[in-house]
Amino acid sequence: MVAGVALAASVVLATSSCGFGSKDSGDSDTTINFLAPVYSDGATGTKTLWDGIIADFKKANPGITVNLQMESWNSINDVVRTKLQSKSTTPDILNIDAYASFAGDGQLFPASEIVSDQVLADIQPGFKKNASLNGTEYALPLFASTRTLFYNKDLFTKAGIAAPPKTWSELTEAAKKIQALGGGVSGYGLPLGSEEAQGETSIWTFGAGGNWADGDKLTINSPQNLEGVQAMRAMIDSGATQPNPGATDRKDVINAFIQGKIGMIEGLPPTIGQIKDKNPGLQYATAPTPTKAGEPVTLGVADHLMAFKKDGKKADSIKKFLSFFYTADVYAKFVQREGFIPITNSAAAKLADDPVTKAFGPTLPAAKFYPSNNANWAKAQGAIRQQIGTIGQGTDPAQVLARIADAAK
Repeated sequence: MVAGVALAASVVLATSSCGFGSKDSGDSDTTINFLAPVYSDGATGTKTLWDGIIADFKKANPGITVNLQMESWNSINDVVRTKLQSKSTTPDILNIDAYASFAGDGQLFPASEIVSDQVLADIQPGFKKNASLNGTEYALPLFASTRTLFYNKDLFTKAGIAAPPKTWSELTEAAKKIQALGGGVSGYGLPLGSEEAQGETSIWTFGAGGNWADGDKLTINSPQNLEGVQAMRAMIDSGATQPNPGATDRKDVINAFIQGKIGMIEGLPPTIGQIKDKNPGLQYATAPTPTKAGEPVTLGVADHLMAFKKDGKKADSIKKFLSFFYTADVYAKFVQREGFIPITNSAAAKLADDPVTKAFGPTLPAAKFYPSNNANWAKAQGAIRQQIGTIGQGTDPAQVLARIADAAK
């Protein structure tokens, strides 16, 4: 998600007070411990969706129990590290972004052992490749997300901006015009807080022609990536962002945009639904993500489901649950309610007329993805979250990237 993909929640939710590994939670071959992040809050949010899916699965499979524990994206990586210290607390199924370090250590079932052949054949090929390590698929893509520019049409009119920006220079010029309107309005929302700083950073590094990896090698401090981070620093220095980007999370700029307090942000598929729910009168539009030269490119994210082998005895129970989840009706409902892009052909066909699929599906061909199949990417991603915001405090971008590269070794 998300970190990847996720719209992070600010609270930690759990469906079981005892958590995994306690004497009350049970650990038989027919008990599945499932750790997942919160993508959306509220009465119809992620927890409610999973609770409903688990209840329906239980009706069809009364002999299998699924214990669900949910965490915010701010905390889930720490929770995973703690749980993996003991076999008794290691989840059977984990929903998170990066999987390669677990697969490289031999901890995961191959995907072919945890879903049916029908499900594997239904997953779109590009996502299967991104979920594979050394030719073997170990993770199951959950759903996809890309980014695109959301802009406030009313603020554009007031600032005299005729068209959405295509290049960084046009983006900066437009942001400064909106900032000059005053009234507490910011031109561009730049979220470099720890929630998902790697997302905004990737939008800029990809926009400069950069990548985070070249084959098996991470390329954190490449010249192109440096140019992207320098461009973020220049945007901050222009005074056309919200105050203190390094302490601002993605959810903060999205909420401010919905309230009409920011002129432009890089939004996600769920942003459409959030605007509809919270401020349906907002006059906004979307446009391709601005880049250095104006060539289309965007960040693509696919979070994953993976299953830990441990002693291997739960494979049958896990396979039944995950195969149930990926049936077209169940999976399409989950994706639509969370507001993302489906990664199975059957769900894509069911959601062909969905507003999110219509708006964001066409952006997939221009998407670049995180190198999730690099075992060191998880460390790099964590370092980006912790370090990149310091560019707003005067730290040299080259120095920041060097620190991130060192942390990823």
